Amino acid sequence: MNRRTAIKQFFIIAGGLTILSSCLNDGGASIVLNKLKISAEDEQFLGDLANILIPKSDTPGGKDLNLHLFVIKMVDDCESPESQAKFVAGFNKLRKQLNLKNSKETETTLAGLKGQTDEKAFFETFKSRAIQGYMNSEYVMKNKVIYKLIPGPYNGAVKVKA
Repeated sequence: MNRRTAIKQFFIIAGGLTILSSCLNDGGASIVLNKLKISAEDEQFLGDLANILIPKSDTPGGKDLNLHLFVIKMVDDCESPESQAKFVAGFNKLRKQLNLKNSKETETTLAGLKGQTDEKAFFETFKSRAIQGYMNSEYVMKNKVIYKLIPGPYNGAVKVKA
């Protein structure tokens, strides 16, 4: 067998296996999670919730900036197992209550989360992580935060009152 033909066939097989593994997705989240089990429908719901939290205007919305993926990854990596359990329990309960098609109804439901511990814990975590993701997003860092190398110009000719 020719060496070039063998190498060519090896790369074709490797590429095919890579494509095959992505085609055999189990319907889970589009990012790799270690501890949380999030389905594609759950990810879609969280994306819509991120869009309600940070709506699209002259700036990109929460779903455009993939804040829901940031929140999921941060909860999966950085939260304690107890907080993760509360997050998932609150998410499951709140998903049954919310109708994301009607944003005014959703806002009043989210504003009324006072005594419900699981739902409130979920929404507080989601909200704080989404805001963290928004403030650290590439869009905000490049377009909204103006970086100054020096905090202000130096003016050495200012008279000081003694």
